[in-house]
Amino acid sequence: MPDTHSPPHAMTRRDILRGGALLAAALPAAGLLTACSRTTVAATSGRPVRGGALRVGVSGGSAKDTLDPHNPLSYPDQARVVNLFEPLFYHDADYRLKPFLAESIEPSKDGRTWLLKLRPGVEFHNGKPLDARDVIATLRRIVDPKAPTAGATSLSVIDAKALHRVDATTVRIPLKYPYALLEDLLAQYSLGIVPEDFDLKRPVGTGPFVYGSFAPGDRSTFTRFANYWRRPAYLDELHILDFPDDTAKINALLSAQIDAIDNLPPAYIGMIKKQGGHVLVSQTGAWNPFTMRVDTAPFDDVRVRQAFRLIVDRPQMVKQVLGGQGRIGNDLYAPFDVAYDHQLPQRHQDLGQARSLLKAAGQENLTVELVTSTGIGSGSIEAAQLFAEQAKGAGVKVKVRIADSATFYGDRYLSWPFAQDYWFTRNYLPQVDVGSLKTSPYNETHWNDAEFNTLMDRARREFDADKRSELLKAAQKIEYERGGHIIWGFKNQVDAYAANVTGFTPNRNLPLSNYEFRNVSVSG
Repeated sequence: MPDTHSPPHAMTRRDILRGGALLAAALPAAGLLTACSRTTVAATSGRPVRGGALRVGVSGGSAKDTLDPHNPLSYPDQARVVNLFEPLFYHDADYRLKPFLAESIEPSKDGRTWLLKLRPGVEFHNGKPLDARDVIATLRRIVDPKAPTAGATSLSVIDAKALHRVDATTVRIPLKYPYALLEDLLAQYSLGIVPEDFDLKRPVGTGPFVYGSFAPGDRSTFTRFANYWRRPAYLDELHILDFPDDTAKINALLSAQIDAIDNLPPAYIGMIKKQGGHVLVSQTGAWNPFTMRVDTAPFDDVRVRQAFRLIVDRPQMVKQVLGGQGRIGNDLYAPFDVAYDHQLPQRHQDLGQARSLLKAAGQENLTVELVTSTGIGSGSIEAAQLFAEQAKGAGVKVKVRIADSATFYGDRYLSWPFAQDYWFTRNYLPQVDVGSLKTSPYNETHWNDAEFNTLMDRARREFDADKRSELLKAAQKIEYERGGHIIWGFKNQVDAYAANVTGFTPNRNLPLSNYEFRNVSVSG
């Protein structure tokens, strides 16, 4: 069993929920302003302070929380993974691909074999030096056919049995077929490198924090890794607390019971600032789609899917749901990919055409259930409710069902006929691998289009960037015309933290500066 012991001084999320106050009105001059009065000169000037603990409220979580670096599902899982483990490559704050535990990777002329060089001097939390054997063991764990992880589909191109250790810092990676963008695949946060003898009950990685305790659905604790290969963290301790409820999360920040929160609803930006706190806004490629199962009535008819896309008033969604913190989408993902197709016509609300399509499909006066949850992140419920209002104009009745995080991401996750979800910034090919293939671990729309699949297979093998871009644009056109996502916008990531906290900066990846708490400090 996971260690659920917490330090004696630590406050649990349940304590916070029991003592939660009413929002704003009950906190006219307390909370963050009190924290601000404790701020030292060093923190005020922005200089980091060594020591202390950071208590972070993270959206969602449930009894199914995990420490598995290769199967993170919810926001709390992702926050833990980033701080315990590290991939071979990563995307920096501007979403540029950079080496991480790897120093370099080079393909053979035919693209079938890649030579990976590891960074020397990296140590695991248990003192063991990083070795090529660990990389091989990690890749084999991810694609293990008996227990495939979330990254199994994207890394299925690797011939795992033929992986070869050249020396302590060199791995030869053979592929089943040429793959042009292997670096990008290896840069996903869910592909952290683990030691050869990895034990999930006592997880060991190379990240800046060491595992302390874990109570699924509640909290987890970590301590600074003193021998971290980069500059060690400023913090002595990191506490990550699950918060399925936005109100409780904001209350906890305002009353100084926690120090930072992710996914602040934009409506509270002014209030947080007025109370003396800080708001972090990052322009990202994150999206919260409506998901239509293309294999389930009524969405198995492409005319219904097209109609639902025409129901959405995208500017209204961005204005009301995101408080203007975002930009409209066009039912395509991966906006930072160089192959993103900006030439496809921007889709606008057209209720008349939506009605016509529904009539042609025999679905006039349609009634559907839309499943949403606070665990999806800020604005999800508001988006569902606004869509329900917009749908009335096309004669569609939408019944909004609000499920808690444990239910939504429980046994029925990926089976809801009409629902929502959240995705972070990715480039197009990695996003397709995890969400738009029959074999994808998170194929929420059950998309499986033969023509699309063929184009993606050709794109993976194409090393000429221009030719690959044309293939990817052709694939995007197919999803644009008959896919199962309604991508109405890309949201700015909005987070908040107390006045005595420094080190958070805008980042296009995960919330709260990609959950990279190594650079954060707390004073007072």
